[in-house]
Amino acid sequence: MVRVLGIESSCDETGVAVYCEARGLLAHAVYSQVDIHAVYGGVVPELASRDHIRRLVPLTRKVLTRAGCGPGDLDGVAYTHGPGLVGALLVGAAFGRSLAYAWSLPALPVHHMEGHLLSPMMASSERDGSLDFPFLALLVSGGHTLLVLASRIGCYEVLGETLDDAVGEAFDKTAALLGLGYPGGPQIERVATEGNPSRFRFPRPMTDRPGLDFSFSGLKTFARNTLRDHQSEAAPRSERVEGLRADIARAFQDAVIDTVRIKCERAVRATGVRSLVVSGGVGANRAMRETLTVRMARLDARVHFPPPELCTDNGAMIAYAGLQRLRAGGERALSFGVRPRWSLETLEPTGP
Repeated sequence: MVRVLGIESSCDETGVAVYCEARGLLAHAVYSQVDIHAVYGGVVPELASRDHIRRLVPLTRKVLTRAGCGPGDLDGVAYTHGPGLVGALLVGAAFGRSLAYAWSLPALPVHHMEGHLLSPMMASSERDGSLDFPFLALLVSGGHTLLVLASRIGCYEVLGETLDDAVGEAFDKTAALLGLGYPGGPQIERVATEGNPSRFRFPRPMTDRPGLDFSFSGLKTFARNTLRDHQSEAAPRSERVEGLRADIARAFQDAVIDTVRIKCERAVRATGVRSLVVSGGVGANRAMRETLTVRMARLDARVHFPPPELCTDNGAMIAYAGLQRLRAGGERALSFGVRPRWSLETLEPTGP
């Protein structure tokens, strides 16, 4: 039974996991730095790096204990090689490669977005094996928004990407201007449930032209202008202010989901591929999941999601992707670096 230890440290979550080829995910743990960065309204790279240093050793001990594994039971150590914050990546890479060297195991550098892209396949393989190549992948997170055609492991074509803000970044910025706190995605989702879906209609950016690229910065500006134009009429009563925020949150979220839905439908029609993977932190949004599931079914397509707890950055997806690289002989030499910017399209394919 091949077992791989996975280490994720690309941004503001420290994740560690053990994945077994025969038994699936044996154990995983994630430490979120939300409380550290919330006071600043976003991730502070230096603080993120320092906290990864503090958390990696105790998290690794905890996960190995839960998995019932020692170093002698492992077959490889996978770590996030990029993309991400350079300091945070260096912490995880140095730690992962040091463990691999000390334990005489292969060290497996993993692309962060490949981890997200393959994570629903990990969950599917543990259930019924229903997800297989080729498939489309919508990767939506705080730092990335991509539509990808995955032909096999390591063979990816980026069909569309954001030209400005990533969708998660747009959620964070809009939540901040509404005074909803950080991270913005869960805050807007929570408040939007109380919003009136008919009061405001935000634009659906770049859906009036061909192509699969995205743009979300304009939605943030539209939200700011809407708040400014209606704030005075809501000001006399606090409940009116709360109602205005909820209505704006609802309109913003509806616009994001509708934009993503339109692009995904276009991709299915253009490629003929009938499987869509949705992953990344924003992929945990319940309204987005429900909308994409219903609309893809109308195209005779199926949507695959990782469990919500594996949508955000985690070690499980790195361990699983590392296992695939181990099969293909993906070990690297002792010297190492990291790649803060790294295109999925430059990865080396595995298998035939």
